[in-house]
Amino acid sequence: MRLRNRFTLFFATFAVGISGLGGWLFYAASGNALEAELDRRLLDVTGVAGHLAFGIDDAFALFSPGDEENADWGGFQQLLHRLREEGYVDRADIFRWAPGDQIATALVSLDLAIGQELSEAAPYIQTIAEAHRSEDGRATTELFESADGTSVKYGFMRLGSETFLGVVIPADHLSPLTRLRWTLVALAVGAAVAAGLIGWRLASGIASRLEVLSRGALRIQRGAMDRPFDLEGEDEIGRLARAMERMRTGIRRRDEQLRVMLSRVAHEIRNPLGGLELFAAAAQESDDAEERRTILGRIRKEVRDLNAIINEFLGFARPGQTRLRLHDVREPVGEAAALVENDLERRGGRLKVDLPARPLLARADPRHVKRLTLNLLRNAAQAGDTVWLSGAMVHGEVRLSVRDDGPGVARELRDRIFEPFVGDKAQGAGLGLAIVKEMVEVNRGRVSVVSDDAKAPPVGSGAEFHVYLRGPEDLPGDPGQRLATNEGAAR
Repeated sequence: MRLRNRFTLFFATFAVGISGLGGWLFYAASGNALEAELDRRLLDVTGVAGHLAFGIDDAFALFSPGDEENADWGGFQQLLHRLREEGYVDRADIFRWAPGDQIATALVSLDLAIGQELSEAAPYIQTIAEAHRSEDGRATTELFESADGTSVKYGFMRLGSETFLGVVIPADHLSPLTRLRWTLVALAVGAAVAAGLIGWRLASGIASRLEVLSRGALRIQRGAMDRPFDLEGEDEIGRLARAMERMRTGIRRRDEQLRVMLSRVAHEIRNPLGGLELFAAAAQESDDAEERRTILGRIRKEVRDLNAIINEFLGFARPGQTRLRLHDVREPVGEAAALVENDLERRGGRLKVDLPARPLLARADPRHVKRLTLNLLRNAAQAGDTVWLSGAMVHGEVRLSVRDDGPGVARELRDRIFEPFVGDKAQGAGLGLAIVKEMVEVNRGRVSVVSDDAKAPPVGSGAEFHVYLRGPEDLPGDPGQRLATNEGAAR
């Protein structure tokens, strides 16, 4: 199901559910309130009529058949007639009923003679018995349908020990309830339509922006990455668009780097291959064993240089799996320093190492720490004669600093110094600092070049790089567990 249809269905269903539930509760509450008011009205009418007829006592009220001409009987009948004529009740009867009887017999009625069975009251003998037992002598029935199809209620009032007044009152509250019910249904339908339109409009705004992102992703899949994601907004879709734009630029930059790398690979390999071909031809034509040995030595050197170039490209393209663990970085840093120190001393240079006596605990891959330190030291050794290597714990992070006394980093290259193939050195493929940055990031650290303005004497005009690795406080678990881990690593 499409997003627009889902939103529309959800909003419409929600509106119908809320309005339906609210309408039903309101309808039920209104019906109960109106029926309670009808009961109160029925009891009031019954009470008034009973008060007017209260002169009947058991000795006088037990009329016998044929007493319809009696003046007292006629007065009571006039009272009942007036109740019906003035619209208070639909029916009114004074009847006799004794506990244990299954029928009620008429005493004063507009339709029945004395002693006839009051069949209308026969289904409500239990309600009559309830009125007989109650303190106020009154009780009402539930709603029922009369012979003409209208809804009515029966009310009874005890006049004497066996004498009762029964009145039937119409349930005239049902007509407003019916109108209220249809009004609530109309409101529910209107709310569903309005909510559906709102859901459709909201979903259309979201879906249209998502379709832009989807088309952009398909363009990236096809390799057409020249068109940016131009969606604005501070909502989640706007943030997603900006993230996809960063992804697009990152992929595009990576593709450009790969294209440049391929061309550099071809260029860097072609030169040694050309030399190898010349040396091989010279060795083939030479009859002098010493000269041939010299040529073969140069061939081996070219092969080593070629292998070093290939390894550098492979190191950039495939850094390997990262295994983060808490360890003392002085060990891999010291191994890297020992490898570079010999090369520097042969060229007349110096490597000054300043590492603390206490362990430098960092959460990183030791192999990566050694390799990135080696790249930084070799880069510094190619730039100057003296190289400084130091390590310290700064704000919970391990900071490794490498600087040299060379010409430094040109201002126009500082922002791009960690990009592949950016640099001014004639040696290497220009991937050393790019590899350092990649390794630092996969170890969840950061690397930066210190500008000349930020350097303090006696650094001089050379370049200085800082690598920050996560310290032991970034370990998961409670502080006691981290302390135990740190102490174990220190031992």
